[in-house]
Amino acid sequence: MATAPVSESWKVVWIAFVVAVFGWGLGFYGPAVYLPTLHATRGWPIATLSMAITAHYLLSAVLIAGLPDAYRRFGVGRVTIAGAMLAGSGAIVWANAQEPWQLVPALTLSGAGWAATSGAALNAMVAPWFDRDRRKAISMAFNGASVGGIVFAPLWIGLISIIDLSWTAWALAIAMMVVVCPLAHFHLKAPPVTTRATSAMAPSSRATLIHQWAFVTMSAAFALGLFAQIGLFAHLIARLAPDFGSGAAAAAISGITFCAILGRTLLGWLLGQRDRRVATAASLAMQAMGSLLLAFGSGDAPLLLGCILFGLRVGNLTSLPPLIAQREFRSADVGTVVALVVAINQAVFAFAPAIFGWLRDATGSYIAAFCLAAAAQLAAALIVVAS
Repeated sequence: MATAPVSESWKVVWIAFVVAVFGWGLGFYGPAVYLPTLHATRGWPIATLSMAITAHYLLSAVLIAGLPDAYRRFGVGRVTIAGAMLAGSGAIVWANAQEPWQLVPALTLSGAGWAATSGAALNAMVAPWFDRDRRKAISMAFNGASVGGIVFAPLWIGLISIIDLSWTAWALAIAMMVVVCPLAHFHLKAPPVTTRATSAMAPSSRATLIHQWAFVTMSAAFALGLFAQIGLFAHLIARLAPDFGSGAAAAAISGITFCAILGRTLLGWLLGQRDRRVATAASLAMQAMGSLLLAFGSGDAPLLLGCILFGLRVGNLTSLPPLIAQREFRSADVGTVVALVVAINQAVFAFAPAIFGWLRDATGSYIAAFCLAAAAQLAAALIVVAS
């Protein structure tokens, strides 16, 4: 079977890496910045802002489920260009909202943009080009998400302190459009048909896939794990700021994402033929330990250790689903399985920012919310090995 040139295949990986940097920088880390900033500058309740972030993720969940159809109709490149434009526009509207109702158009734009630059999108860009080295390629592409955290978390905070939230959003939105759109236009094209032995295979229906036990356990486990992860991330700056200050809290986010790169890279190189589900369970158990330290920790040492334990496994929860799907489902179904898993995950974890925000407002601290995260992570670890 003929294959695509190695240089062309890995070029696509690096394009996906760049898309992930900006996609996560605006679509994932952006809401974590909007929450404390709009709370401080507008006086809006954390619960209200958390509900808007929840709606951002819910909308994107609906759209992610339809990504495979959009790619077949319009192509990966065009969908990615639209995603970059929508994500940038959403960030601008979020930052310039003056009344709570204006969060509705903001989350609509940002949710659509996030859908087209999320983990399901990265898998769609990279997976068709690889078979044997897919775990390495997926890990490298998803490392862009962690780099987005290292770069964008402190960049958001630093620029806001200099030029305010509005101008910061304009600058980062324009940067995303200028960088991502040309790359997607010129380089995100369909791979040669000969790179896919399954090109003539008829994919299974969504109804058939979601009733398989392998799909149920994988989807439930990652939904719970990412519920905890997204809830923590959405509130992590607000949780750490009283102990560290806002600037150091943003730096801690960068440290977590650096740990995520390390953990994801090691997984990509060392996983080999080892059981992907056992690796997932180990990742979730380590994150639960970190969550408990962040819940009860006081002072630099326990909080930093909590960040490290949490961060080392952050990236694995996004890169492992495609690898499990590759092992357990037909090649013709992998793209649909990954899109469905990501969509269901987001439909579940979309409620995390609102629930964590409600718990924080109701109890006056983040202890209950972060304990909930640890419980969800441990439950997910048990579910994922129940295949």
